[in-house]
Amino acid sequence: MAEIDLYDIYQGQIAAFLLVLTRTSGIFLISPFFGSMNVPMQLRAATAIVFAVIIFPVIVKTSIVTAPESLWIFAATVAKEMFVGWLIGFTAYVSFAAISMSGKIMDMQIGFAVANVMDPTSGQQMPLIGSFLHNLAVIYLVVVNGHHFIISGLVESFRVVPLDTFMWNENLTTLAGDLTASVLMIGMKIAMPVTFAILMTNVGLGILARTMPQMNIFVIGIPLQLTIGTATLAMLMPFYVLFLDTLFNTMYGNISTLIKTITG
Repeated sequence: MAEIDLYDIYQGQIAAFLLVLTRTSGIFLISPFFGSMNVPMQLRAATAIVFAVIIFPVIVKTSIVTAPESLWIFAATVAKEMFVGWLIGFTAYVSFAAISMSGKIMDMQIGFAVANVMDPTSGQQMPLIGSFLHNLAVIYLVVVNGHHFIISGLVESFRVVPLDTFMWNENLTTLAGDLTASVLMIGMKIAMPVTFAILMTNVGLGILARTMPQMNIFVIGIPLQLTIGTATLAMLMPFYVLFLDTLFNTMYGNISTLIKTITG
């Protein structure tokens, strides 16, 4: 009888560890820094296992997980835990998606939209300014230890939402919609100075074309847009770094709100 009880205990411990590993792996799918595509998959998997090994002794004291009755039930539980980790990573990723969008808007205004580069972080084609701003934000996130807060949010999620207790609710739908809508709003705020500078440049070129019809506006328009757009972006760099502080504080607040919203 004692052997059967010992077997059941170990079976539950293994199931709990796999669920912890699954939720931990969720942030390595999409979150900034941890989910970068230029980091080898083997390294991300090994890091997720190390995190799970460190977190598991603390989590197992508060979460009681029994071995599933069937493989299908355990698969559904694994999917839920993966989704919780993915939600945390997605909440952090929203801020960086807004930065990428602002870069695309500025590239279209300045004239760099046709010059795309391969971004190793996301594995997608990105305009020049969008890739520059995104990589700068990732570096700044690491410098200010923002990635530590993502890990803290993951650990806190185990306390607020124990293993195998996650249930979708209407508040999560509202929060997901608000986060998605914020991508456009934040992106427009970041790109607004450059967009306004290019708009004023185009207005001036339009007035010049009307007053001096003999001048070829297209010859001087494109170089002028490049010069003014690049100069405006250079002047905005110190303010962009300050804006990243505000943006990351908002990101931390969104992660905290997400964890509270998961509980309903």
